[in-house]
Amino acid sequence: MKLLYCDESNMEQRSGDFVVYGGVVIPAENAKALSEDIRIIRQSAGIAATERVKFLPPAPPCDHHAYIAVKQAIIEAAIKRGAKLLAYLVLHDLAKDPDQARLFGINTVCTHFNWVLKHIGGPGLVLIDRVNNPGNEVDDLLREKFAVGVKGMPYSKQMRLENIVGFHYSTIGQAHFTSLCDILIGSLRFAINTHTRNVEKTRGSAINVLRLMNPLFFREENNEKVSELGLAFRPKNVAAPKFWEKYQSLCGFMREAGVDMAQEVTNVSRWG
Repeated sequence: MKLLYCDESNMEQRSGDFVVYGGVVIPAENAKALSEDIRIIRQSAGIAATERVKFLPPAPPCDHHAYIAVKQAIIEAAIKRGAKLLAYLVLHDLAKDPDQARLFGINTVCTHFNWVLKHIGGPGLVLIDRVNNPGNEVDDLLREKFAVGVKGMPYSKQMRLENIVGFHYSTIGQAHFTSLCDILIGSLRFAINTHTRNVEKTRGSAINVLRLMNPLFFREENNEKVSELGLAFRPKNVAAPKFWEKYQSLCGFMREAGVDMAQEVTNVSRWG
């Protein structure tokens, strides 16, 4: 059994920013050990058992620098215990609606999780971070993922996600893995925003964060490049040159940090 804890970031609509949706895959056989690792890291930093640990703000009594060390230790523990990261990125300018982008993110990451399970074997369980869901769109989507699977595929009308045995909600504080997921998605967002917003003073930190996280991105066997299952840019084809250049620029920045991706975002006009 593999667990997939999911979260989103960069939901505020801002031109030039990327919506980030992702999930951390945790092998069930290592779940107890990783949970204990995170508990010990928290305890060693003096963080109370009832305190929520997220990417930001720092959990008391940590200052900024001490909290960076806590987050780094948690990421290193995830790497040690065989966790893997699956992420989805889409430019706000193309997504238009952040809530719809979240739904597409859930759909993509869950579909990719199903394919990852085919690669590594065994069933999986999805745990989605609880969100404000007034129209029940997320509830409906999760029910559809379980009952039907994925609809409107280019090679099939629908595809059942046969390796996933359930879709559920979770929230921060209910498991150490929700904190891990928040830290990973927050760290990825920080690195991406540093580049897209041209924040020169944190560029070195952003590169270091990506280098630290690099082993977590899912790669297929005997391939050094990060699989599209591990890091997916959407849409796959960006017709408008000004937006395509933003994707290319971000890909270049990530490659500079050692995250070499298999997917290439194409630039083909819809009008030929």
